[in-house]
Amino acid sequence: MALTSEVQQKINTWLTGNYDAATQEEIRQLQSQNQDELLSDAFYRDLEFGTGGLRGVMGAGSNRMNRYTLGMATQGLSNYLLQQFPGQEVKVAVAHDSRNNSKEFARIAADIFSANGITVYLFDALRPTPELSFTIRQLGCQSGCVVTASHNPKEYNGFKVYWNDGAQVVAPHDKNIIREVEAIRSVDEVKFQADEAKVHLISADLDAAYLAKVKALSINPAAIQRQHDLKIVFTPLHGTGITLVPQALAQLGFDNVHIVEAQATPDGNFPTVQSPNPEEKVAMQMALDQAKQLDADLVLATDPDADRVGIAVKNTAGEWVLVNGNQTAALLTYYSLSARKQAGKMTEKDFIVYTIVTSEVLGDIARAHGVKSYQTLTGFKYIAGLIRELEGKETYIGGGEESYGYMLGDFVRDKDAVSACAMLAEMAAVAKDNGRTLYEEMTQMYATYGLYQESLISLTKKGQRGAEEIQEMMRDLRANPPATIAGSEVTELRDYQTGKIRDLRTGQEKPTGLEASNVLQFITADGSKISARPSGTEPKIKFYFSVKAPLSSAADFEQGEQQLNQRIAAIIEDMQLK
Repeated sequence: MALTSEVQQKINTWLTGNYDAATQEEIRQLQSQNQDELLSDAFYRDLEFGTGGLRGVMGAGSNRMNRYTLGMATQGLSNYLLQQFPGQEVKVAVAHDSRNNSKEFARIAADIFSANGITVYLFDALRPTPELSFTIRQLGCQSGCVVTASHNPKEYNGFKVYWNDGAQVVAPHDKNIIREVEAIRSVDEVKFQADEAKVHLISADLDAAYLAKVKALSINPAAIQRQHDLKIVFTPLHGTGITLVPQALAQLGFDNVHIVEAQATPDGNFPTVQSPNPEEKVAMQMALDQAKQLDADLVLATDPDADRVGIAVKNTAGEWVLVNGNQTAALLTYYSLSARKQAGKMTEKDFIVYTIVTSEVLGDIARAHGVKSYQTLTGFKYIAGLIRELEGKETYIGGGEESYGYMLGDFVRDKDAVSACAMLAEMAAVAKDNGRTLYEEMTQMYATYGLYQESLISLTKKGQRGAEEIQEMMRDLRANPPATIAGSEVTELRDYQTGKIRDLRTGQEKPTGLEASNVLQFITADGSKISARPSGTEPKIKFYFSVKAPLSSAADFEQGEQQLNQRIAAIIEDMQLK
């Protein structure tokens, strides 16, 4: 493919401008190898600073994650912070995960903040993302950032930005920061030269305070004491979970934790997995194999920045099965509410939160316990925003989303795999104390509240044309919504971009009550929910499916799952999403 004049102009700017020799040599190598497609993808646009920050493939180019795209983003954020807090000492916290270049990128960000007169608290070694969120509030910072690309493949890195409440930035700051970042037109505007006096290293000082908050979540310490030898297998998948998850489990009283040693060392190449994603069975295979050998009770796996956790349990046949994100969120909600009620800790101000693409069983469980539930847009920044809005009026107990993210208590304002691991282990201990497995707890939960089954399809559309295809798909779904899906009438259309919910039978409309977001939902007569949502961080469009049916007894769980999976397959085929 031939390079456009705009791409060629950007390449020339990088080859002649104030960029280091290694970066320029990388570009020249691509030129000499006639890698026009790679060059075009690296320069056809600027790496987008979205509402959560940056994320992209590492390498040279304006559409890549490197010291210059990171530098311009950090400079823009610095400019905005100094505007927002005039006359104050502006403080930020900076952390990083185990990815390649993460430590260097974190130091570059810290240097730029300090060069702008901002006080920086920089972790001297890798730490989980939730501890960064905790640190912002603990140290009274106005902002913070963590260098991570979550569970993306090894080629990626990113830069997540947080505000003074420890949550990822929301309106109006998100759009305002984007404007400031876009206003930086040249790397010459970036202040790379650090003011060392402004950079303060954080070692283990914050760990103890954070772990004390995790321990305080425990509702049933007596059960843990009786089941202290619960056999747990844990893998951090070469990420930051190794720094705090074993400590958190030990502090609760668990003394029979087995770490997958081959995956215990932080390594940005993730040598034992194709992708460090605990949602995928292949990533958890080493932990599952170890659990079989040990005849363990529970498997826990965290992603590289330890904000997501995947779990596995034994079914009634003694086979290890993965518990998906919706099921885990439901179990944590069920346990938190029922245990609090039993312990006499429940109040009329308690509430839980889940997102619009998460299983509706969470709302059913909350209603059955007389607890309020709220729904937000996808992303923990919206859950955190609701907590901020209700602070002092209502009490947040927990929340979750289908993508393996959970948050218990409000001392962190983002998803937290460390505290989730602790509470999942406690839940398994309580179940065992009552003569049951966690799997049996789950099947009984669904027998009580009705069986829900969820699934997700992600269609990847790379490059410039891919982004256009995704927008075309959303436009077509809006303009021509299906009348039926898999034989069931579509009765309701929820368009979160226009903010309207339309009853397709009566034509009546009502507001969604949420801010605008490019999400469409189709509700059918049989209670199915199909959601279409372009990813905000990856070149993908995601389709979420949720179906439900009564479950007469826990013994019928697997048969019920099969039937609901068949219904999901019929929906996918009818919508031609294969």
